[in-house]
Amino acid sequence: MLYEKMKRIFDCTVAAIALVLLCPLLLCIWIMVKVTSPGPGLYWSKRVGINSRLFSMPKFRTMRSDTPEVATDLLDDPTRYITSIGIFLRKSSLDELPQLWNILIGDMSLVGPRPALFNQYALVELRRAFGIDTLRPGLTGWAQINGRDQISDQDKVVFDNEYLLKKSFLFDLKICTLTVFKAIAREGILH
Repeated sequence: MLYEKMKRIFDCTVAAIALVLLCPLLLCIWIMVKVTSPGPGLYWSKRVGINSRLFSMPKFRTMRSDTPEVATDLLDDPTRYITSIGIFLRKSSLDELPQLWNILIGDMSLVGPRPALFNQYALVELRRAFGIDTLRPGLTGWAQINGRDQISDQDKVVFDNEYLLKKSFLFDLKICTLTVFKAIAREGILH
């Protein structure tokens, strides 16, 4: 219980500070997305949150507006949908920054399992079977550190379950630190 309170305070503090400090960068990215392709600057997707509750999660739009609403790895040729700025945003993980808002309002945490799309039924069911759905989804997570886009749903659930069993404030700090290094190295990103 103390861990959950500390985690929430840490999440809100970091998200609030980051949103203020990154405001100019967020505005620049939004403008670049708007200028380089038609459509909105932000893409809102239905995601599965804590206790399998659906919520809306923003990302900077990295794909054309007519892209089917499925996981990128399920598209026949994902590269044909990705915008010119989208390639950079995905590889740098800058497209994820608007989710700081979800952290601030409590839909997400800094660390937890990445929120599944509403139509990733197999992943949602696997997480429910292991009790992983009781965790608040995260901006980053243990599965992100251990392969990100390059691992199967089953492997994601193995890492998510490991996080569920080992969760602690120090483990969260370790994951946050490793995330920075992985983002800089652009590891584990397929598209």
